[in-house]
Amino acid sequence: MQNELLWLAMLLANFLLIILAYKLFGKWGLIIWIPISAIVANIQVVQTVNLFGLAATLGNIVYATSFLVTDILSENYGKKEAQKAVWIGFFSLISMTLLMNLALFFKPLEGDNLAVITHQATATIFGLMPRIAIASLAAYLVSQRHDVWAFQFWKRRFNKDNQLWLRNNLSTMVSQFIDTLIFTAIAFYGVYDTPVLFEIFITTYFLKWIVAAADTPFVYWARAIFKKGAFWVKSYT
Repeated sequence: MQNELLWLAMLLANFLLIILAYKLFGKWGLIIWIPISAIVANIQVVQTVNLFGLAATLGNIVYATSFLVTDILSENYGKKEAQKAVWIGFFSLISMTLLMNLALFFKPLEGDNLAVITHQATATIFGLMPRIAIASLAAYLVSQRHDVWAFQFWKRRFNKDNQLWLRNNLSTMVSQFIDTLIFTAIAFYGVYDTPVLFEIFITTYFLKWIVAAADTPFVYWARAIFKKGAFWVKSYT
């Protein structure tokens, strides 16, 4: 039960940090969150835990919140700003992967046990196999671009304020399905048997689906901030 409570607390913390970033820095606060979520998710993904009786990685929450941010950007600032955020996130993900894997080629200081331990820990976190890195990048780019397109697609059909929850969930839940499918197929096809592969897909998508359903109030909160212009640092809005 401890893991589940911590997971819910982390979920709430992610949502509140997004709102705080928006209140402080306006549109740029949201854009900043995209590379934060991409980088943190790829660090947390190495930690596997048991949640609700399922094996899961911690990176699912923070990664899933990036869809919330692109939906808020699409709603309040339009398609171009959301697409800009997606490309910034993609660039940050490539940069982190490249720079941290280059760092692993350095030899730790001889005789310094702490340096050796630190190097080994860094290798554990950032020494991703090329296949995993490619899976992550492909899933991110395709799913995020779909999310921006889908939100605008549904917005043209359900454009009333009280239908915001509908366009948010329709775009996000399908995009996260695409993301999970691409990542699982590229990263694990041929590594695990089909039943195990299917279980990984189902459990990963299930947790992302919970995040998508839970983010709806925060989409409305961000919409209210935008309409009122209730930003704390006006020069960033």
